[in-house]
Amino acid sequence: MRKVKIMATGFYAPEKILTNADLEKMVETSDEWIFTRTGIKERHVASENQATSDLCIEAARRALRHGHFDIKDIDLIIVATSTPDTIFPSTACWVQHGLGADHVTAFDISAGCTGFLYGLILGESLILNGTSRRILIVGGELLTKITNWKDRNTCVLFGDAAGAAVLEESKDDSGILSHYWGADGSLASLLYLPAGGTRMPASLQTVAGDLHTIQMKGNEVFKNAVKRMGEAATEALKRAGLKKEDIDWFIPHQANTRIIDATGERLNVPKEKVYVNIQRYGNVSVASIPISLHELGEGKRLKKGNIVVMDAFGAGFTWAAVVYRW
Repeated sequence: MRKVKIMATGFYAPEKILTNADLEKMVETSDEWIFTRTGIKERHVASENQATSDLCIEAARRALRHGHFDIKDIDLIIVATSTPDTIFPSTACWVQHGLGADHVTAFDISAGCTGFLYGLILGESLILNGTSRRILIVGGELLTKITNWKDRNTCVLFGDAAGAAVLEESKDDSGILSHYWGADGSLASLLYLPAGGTRMPASLQTVAGDLHTIQMKGNEVFKNAVKRMGEAATEALKRAGLKKEDIDWFIPHQANTRIIDATGERLNVPKEKVYVNIQRYGNVSVASIPISLHELGEGKRLKKGNIVVMDAFGAGFTWAAVVYRW
């Protein structure tokens, strides 16, 4: 059976770091309060002159170097983001230009924090049906520019980063084994950015009302995230003919440790098999899974034949799980 394989990964997080101690000076909070509820100690923050495409371009370059690829080897660029440089053109086109890849087809997908996995699933299909040969998938977010820094419940959560992967058809038994994805737009208002689109164009009132910043009903997001991530991973494993006990590494979206722990428990995955790096990056949305995958690979903890389950949930609501043999 033909499979599609991740040939290389890379990521970029801006140099500036915002710690919990820094946040204590900005809003009424504490390191203990933040860490206990989220597991976060610090997050990376982009500079004023950096846009999402800048982060994506650097992550892409690192992935290409990691796999010893030239940009001329790529025939499609997919960028997953909820924080585009511009409404149009797509961030993928800015990334394409920045990489000097004017020969390459490029487009964005918007699926919240699930975007990178949506990109993997789409990329697999395009390679297997012969549309593309080698795809660069980038998940990048600059969430600190849409964060309400007066809201202590949300401003402690988010960071900026981008992660990238190069896909092509596998020449062995490693690669994507199965996937499961879904969405439920009836829950969209639980996590969204109200203003700036055609529903609510920018105005003095929308800016004054902080309607261009992330709005989230945390308890409802938590309940739905754990439920859907558990369902997605279980169904993806079933489609691969595997059981929960077969998981060597579980890579969940790094939203907060409560969601990570609850989902791991729902799947009966031992804590030592659950990869967690949220303490160093915060919630970086679509970038969290490619960063985790890169760190595991570079840390030599992923062994050939390992079964890896990548699992995410995001605004939309959207969710997806991918079962992968390393």
